[in-house]
Amino acid sequence: MSAAGSLLTVAPVAALLLLVRAIRPHGAVTAPLRLAVVRAALVTGSFAVLTVEVLGALRALTPTAFALSWLLFLATTALAALVRRRRDAARSGATRAAAPQQALVGASTAPAALDVTSGGTTPPATGTPGRGPEREGLRTRLARHWRTASRGERLLAGTVGGLLLVELVVALLAEPNNFDSQTYHLPKVEHWVLQGGLEFWPTAIHRQVTIPPGAEYLLLHLRLLTGGDRLHNLVQWGAGVLCLLAAARIAAQLGGGRRAQLLTAFTLATTPMVVLQATSTQTDLVVAAWVACAATLALDGLHRRTGLGTLLGLGAATGLTAVTKTSGLIGVGPLLVLWGLAQLRLARPETPQLTGSKGEDGGGAPTGGTGGAAARPVPVARTVGASLLIMLVAATVVGPFLARVTVEFGHPLGPPRLRESIPMERHDPASILVNVLRIGHTALDTPLAPLRDAAATAIVDGAEAIGVDPQDREITFGREIFPEPAWYPDEDRVAFPLAASLALLGAVFALARPGRISPTRTGSLRAYAVVVVTTVLLHTAMIKWQPWGNRLLLYALVMAAPLAGVWLDAVFRRRTAAAGARPRRSIAVLAAVAVLATSALAGVLAVSYGFPRRLVGSGSVFTTAEWDTRFLRRPQWTDEFRWAAEAVRASGARRIGLVEQNDNWEYPWWLLLRDADGRPPELVALQSVLPERPPAEPSSVDAIVCTGPRTACTRLVPAGWQVEYRGYVGYALPPGR
Repeated sequence: MSAAGSLLTVAPVAALLLLVRAIRPHGAVTAPLRLAVVRAALVTGSFAVLTVEVLGALRALTPTAFALSWLLFLATTALAALVRRRRDAARSGATRAAAPQQALVGASTAPAALDVTSGGTTPPATGTPGRGPEREGLRTRLARHWRTASRGERLLAGTVGGLLLVELVVALLAEPNNFDSQTYHLPKVEHWVLQGGLEFWPTAIHRQVTIPPGAEYLLLHLRLLTGGDRLHNLVQWGAGVLCLLAAARIAAQLGGGRRAQLLTAFTLATTPMVVLQATSTQTDLVVAAWVACAATLALDGLHRRTGLGTLLGLGAATGLTAVTKTSGLIGVGPLLVLWGLAQLRLARPETPQLTGSKGEDGGGAPTGGTGGAAARPVPVARTVGASLLIMLVAATVVGPFLARVTVEFGHPLGPPRLRESIPMERHDPASILVNVLRIGHTALDTPLAPLRDAAATAIVDGAEAIGVDPQDREITFGREIFPEPAWYPDEDRVAFPLAASLALLGAVFALARPGRISPTRTGSLRAYAVVVVTTVLLHTAMIKWQPWGNRLLLYALVMAAPLAGVWLDAVFRRRTAAAGARPRRSIAVLAAVAVLATSALAGVLAVSYGFPRRLVGSGSVFTTAEWDTRFLRRPQWTDEFRWAAEAVRASGARRIGLVEQNDNWEYPWWLLLRDADGRPPELVALQSVLPERPPAEPSSVDAIVCTGPRTACTRLVPAGWQVEYRGYVGYALPPGR
C-alpha cells in the first residue's frame, strides 16, 4: 500500500467524524451521539454507493477520480461541521446572555430536581449556562459514565471493547481468505477496476454479476485508494461496530437504561458469528448494520412525527440494505410498516404529541411526560408522501443496479437459477413448519452431539409423518442434506444458541409481559417484539434451509439483540424483589450470569481459535505467511496456484483466459498474475452463463489458466497448445511460449 493511499484512506474516516459533529441532533433525544453516528454512516454509505454508480456510468472507476471524490466530500463535511460549530456557539452565547435574568426569576422558586438514578433529589444543575449534557465533551461523558458504572457494567463494557480491539488487530493482520470472496466478492471488484465501469462481463460464475454489490462497492473504494486488499477486512469490522451502536440505541429506545444497553452490546459482541465476520470480507455484517440503522430510525417515529432528516435516513437505510443483500429487506419491510402505522396513529386528532425536542430531527423517543399540549395532527397525506419519499431515496441508491440486472436478465432479481435456488418454492404450512424447524436446529446447534442428533432425528421423522420430504429440493438449497453440524467456530456456519435463546426469551416476555420489562415503553417494546418475530417467521418462510443459513439470519439476530438486553436487565433489576420471591429470582439471576459468562467465553474462543482467521494455534495471523493465510480454506491449492501463475507470467502472457466452474476460486489469479509494478492482468472468461455476454475465443488469449476438472479445461484449449495440470489447477500455453 502506497504512502499516498494510506493518507487517502483517512479521508472517509475523517469525513464520517465530521458528519457526526455536523448532523448531531438538537435537544434532548435518546442517545444523541449514537443517532449522529447512524446518520453519518448512512450519509457516508450512500455517498460511497452513488459515487461508484456515477463514476461507473462515466467509465471513470480510477484512483484519481475516487481520491478527488473523497477530498471533495471531506471538504464539504468540514464546511458543514464549521457551520454547525458557529451556530452552536451563537446559540450558547444567547443562552448565556439570558441566563442571569432567568436565574433572578427562578432562583427562589426552583424545586429540587428528581434524580431518577438514585431515587432521591438533587439541587438544580449549576455551571456554565447553556452547556448541558448534549454539549458535554465525549471524553468527559465517557469518564463520567465510567465513574458511575457498577463493577458489572465495567466488566461488560471492557469485554466488548477488548473484543473489538482484538478483532481490529486480526482484521488488519489477516489477508482476505473468505471462500465466497475468493469466488465472487473480490473478483467482481477486480473486474470493475479492469473495466473502469460497472457493465456486466462474460463469466462462468453468475454470482459475480447477479448478487447485489453494495458491500463490494465499499471495498472498491479501498481497492482504488490503496491499490490492494490490505484494508478490506475493515469494512465488516466497521459494520460490526455500527451494529453494536445501533442495537444499544434501540435498547435505550425500548426503555433500557445503561445496563440494558451494555447487555445488548455484550450479547452481540460475544456472538461467535459476529466475532468471526468482523474480520472477514463477507457481507452479512454490512447488511445487518443497515437494517439496524433502519430499525433505530423507525423507532424514532413511534411517538413523534418524522421530519425530513429521518425520512432521508430511512430511505438511505432501505436502499443500502437492498443494494447489499436483498434478504435484509425481510427485516426492513416490517419496520417500515410499524413506522407507517405509528405515523398514521399520530395523524388522529385525539392523539397527543408528547413533548420533546422541537420538530423531529432530534428523532428519539419522547423526552417529556404525557402532560404536554396536543400537537397539530399530522395529515394522512403527509404520511403517504413521507412513505413515497423513503421509496424514492431507496430507489435512487439501489435503482441503477436493479436497472442493469433487469436489462440483462429481464427481471430485477436476476436469472431464474438465482430466483429459484435461495427462495422457498413451496409455501404450504407443512413445508414452512419443516423449514422453520430445520433453520432453528442449525441456528441453535451446540457441541452436544446427542442433543443435536436427537433433535435432528425428531425433525426428520416429524417431517415424514406430515408428508414432507426433509430434503425436498423445493425447500432445501442445492444438493445439501439436513442436518449439518454448525456448532464449531467457522465464519460461514457457526451457530448462535446463547444469543438466539436470550433473544427468544426477550421476545416472549416482551409480548406477554412488557410492563415488567420496560414499564415506561410498554407499547414500543411489544410493537418492536412483534416486528422481530414477524421478521424471523418471514425469513424462515421465504428462505430455503442451507448449511450456512446462519449467516443469512445475522441481520435478524442484530434486530433481536435489544430484546435480550432489556429482558436481562429486568432479570437483574428484579433481584431486589420481595423476600417471598427472592429464592426463585436468585436462581434466575445466577442462570443469567452463567449464560453471560459462557457467552464471553464463546466470544474469546471464537476470536482466539476461530476459522479461518485466529490469534493462536495453527493458522495464527502472527505466524502464518501471507499466501498460506489466503489459502487456509484449501491449503492443498497454494502451491498449485502459484506453480501455474509462475509459468504463465514467465511466458509473458498479458491476456489470459479463465476456465472455471460456478464455485471455483478466481481471486488468486488476480493477485498472482499481476505485473511486478502491481498492474492487474487482463483476465477474460472462456465460458459464460450470461446469454447476452459471449465468452472470449480461446484463440484470442495468450495463455489459459484453469481450475476444476482437467476435462473441462482441455475441452476449451486450442489444438496444439501445451496443457499442464496439478490436481485442481492447470494452465495451457500456445506453441512457442
